[in-house]
Amino acid sequence: MKNILILGANGRVAKIVEQRLLDESDAQLTLVLRKSNRLKIINNDREKVVEGDVTDSKLLTSVMAKQDVVYANLAGDMKLLAEVIVKSMDTNQLKQLIWITGSGLYHETPDPFGSWVENTVGHAAKEDTRKAAKIIEESDLQYTIIRAAVMIDDNDIDYELTQKGELFKGTLVSRSSIADLILNIIDKPSLYIRKSLGISKPGTDGDLPQIISRYGSKNN
Repeated sequence: MKNILILGANGRVAKIVEQRLLDESDAQLTLVLRKSNRLKIINNDREKVVEGDVTDSKLLTSVMAKQDVVYANLAGDMKLLAEVIVKSMDTNQLKQLIWITGSGLYHETPDPFGSWVENTVGHAAKEDTRKAAKIIEESDLQYTIIRAAVMIDDNDIDYELTQKGELFKGTLVSRSSIADLILNIIDKPSLYIRKSLGISKPGTDGDLPQIISRYGSKNN
């Protein structure tokens, strides 16, 4: 039985992960989010909800006690979040971190999709995610960074992975696919130690017009 800490537990991917862990494992879950009333406990015997801000180092150090895995599904000041999480994990001698971010972390996403991501998310925000990833990669944690394409609500699980140093493939990926990868990492952590994985749906390289029509473009 693993004890799994989910940070940002109200996220859509996090909710899929939560449900699958309850259905497919005997894991005990600690769910952290800013407003606890936004999340309904599915299993009172296996879940604990903690209300608070992940940047609160005292709170985070406390909830990390006796955990086996930290899964971070966060937004905001990513550099600060990474600093606090790494420090709290070190304090608790906790090693396994799963960190969710977007494509383009290493400027590995080919144009025109790469430029669309940079412009839409904003260069300052992307630089913040890069600083956060650097903090994680320079730590001694057994991290796995997941760099996701544009996320869509699709129940299909269909994805391909790219490694750090390879060109990113595709433009879209279902949240169900990301959740599936997270469960695989939790189940077989040794396969993914200190890896940075790009994830996308195969065959979506040419879907930028579809993305722009749905999400818009700051170039328009």
